[in-house]
Amino acid sequence: MSGILLVNKPQSWTSNDVCQWLKKRFRFKKVGHGGSLDPFATGLLVLYLEEATRQASQGLSDEKKYEGTIQLGLETSTGDPEGTLVCQMDVPSVAPSTLQNVFSGFIGRRMQTPPMTSAIKKNGTPLYRLARKGIEIARAAREIQIFELKMREFHSPYIDFYAHVSKGTYVRVLAQDIGKELGVPALLTRLHRVGSGKFTVEHALRLDQIQKIHSKDELLKWIIPARN
Repeated sequence: MSGILLVNKPQSWTSNDVCQWLKKRFRFKKVGHGGSLDPFATGLLVLYLEEATRQASQGLSDEKKYEGTIQLGLETSTGDPEGTLVCQMDVPSVAPSTLQNVFSGFIGRRMQTPPMTSAIKKNGTPLYRLARKGIEIARAAREIQIFELKMREFHSPYIDFYAHVSKGTYVRVLAQDIGKELGVPALLTRLHRVGSGKFTVEHALRLDQIQKIHSKDELLKWIIPARN
């Protein structure tokens, strides 16, 4: 039963919630993922089952593709709807051509500082646990690459976009940085992962679909052989 299962994660579930739920439902010994999604985010979660969990690190290294929405004029402590409001201002008139130019300017290699709400560990402790205690530490910037960044629609203060990024890219930080280029606070209000490596969300199962599967044998037809 070793292999890969593609799941379309719903909002409010953590990636670990999905792993533990699947593990309990089908009595798997090991379930891991190839890149987590924040609870507010939805979309493709690549799960590695049983012995295939040894290859989960390959999934972590895969490029990711997202659709999302940025809201201008607001900033939260986490860069997403789950944080507390820290800044608010009126959004000045912005021409679509200006937005297009700002988006184009982010394409390529750049340095990005991980947020305190990330799962990166400091002395074995995830940063988000330190952040919950009000502790903030210095984080080294990391090189990321943005392969594609498109503005799909703009209805002030909301920008719908598509992003194709390298591993380790925090899209909520990207949203905040876009706001800084425009001179306004910004936060990521919606994030939907549509691709991870060669996998796409169109081939992923929703949790309500998995609930209708009652045995490992029934689940087997959805299991993808892991890469060697």
